[in-house]
Amino acid sequence: MNSLPLDVLATTGTKNRRRGAWAILFILTIAVLSSVIIPVRLIMPFSSQSPRGLQLAYTLRHWSPSFTLIAAALAIALVLRLWRGSRWWRRAVLVLVLIPIFAATWFARQNHFEWMFNPLPNPAYAKSNDTAFVGDSDMVMAVENQGE
Repeated sequence: MNSLPLDVLATTGTKNRRRGAWAILFILTIAVLSSVIIPVRLIMPFSSQSPRGLQLAYTLRHWSPSFTLIAAALAIALVLRLWRGSRWWRRAVLVLVLIPIFAATWFARQNHFEWMFNPLPNPAYAKSNDTAFVGDSDMVMAVENQGE
C-alpha cells in the first residue's frame, strides 16, 4: 500500500480547507448580493407584480439587514483566515470580495424607494380651475368628494 508522507497529507488538507474557505466566501457574496438585489428587481412600481414575487421580496427585505450583517462578520472572519500566507494578488481579491458584501450590508438598511420618489419640498393643493401651471402631458392625482 502506497502511503504519502505526513507533510504532503497536511499540505493537501490545508489546500482543501483554503479552497473550501474561498468557495464559502464566494457563495456568501452571491447570497448577500441576491438578498438585496432580488427585492429591488421584484418590487417595481408601475409594473405588474405577482403576489408570490411580492411576498418573496418583502420577506427578503425583512431579513436582509440581519442576514447581511451576519454574512459580513463571517466574510471578515474568512478573509482574516485566508489572508495569512496569501500572495499579494490573492489579498487584493479578498479585499475586492469584501467591497460588494459591505455595499450590500449598507444597502440592506436603506429605503431605495425614497430615492426613486423624491417628495416635493413644498406640496400644496389647488382647485382644478386654478391649475394653469399643469401641462397636458403632466400626470396629476385628483380627488372628488361629493361633487367637489
